[in-house]
Amino acid sequence: MSESFDREKIVDCMFDPVTSSILAELEDGEKECSFLAKQSEISESEVLERLSYLIEHGFISQNSNEGKHVLSANSEKLSSIIENSDNFDATINGLEKMDSYLN
Repeated sequence: MSESFDREKIVDCMFDPVTSSILAELEDGEKECSFLAKQSEISESEVLERLSYLIEHGFISQNSNEGKHVLSANSEKLSSIIENSDNFDATINGLEKMDSYLN
């Protein structure tokens, strides 16, 4: 089965400073969007916007329950992007981008 997503766009999403902090929160399990928004100091709609490409391609799952959005990460799928040797250069570029943001 062939995946039809832009690997570089996934890496860019993962290494964006705000999005990476959201993903770090999801490492421990599913979280409500409102919690992630509060932790990241952004609106719930911005959380969903930042994760939209990851949600669209199954890296993040989104469920709605009684008007609340609950998000969870597919850690195995996210890890496979980083571990894929074809994507190693993109990962290095992502790390360099993150480093440039920090400096």
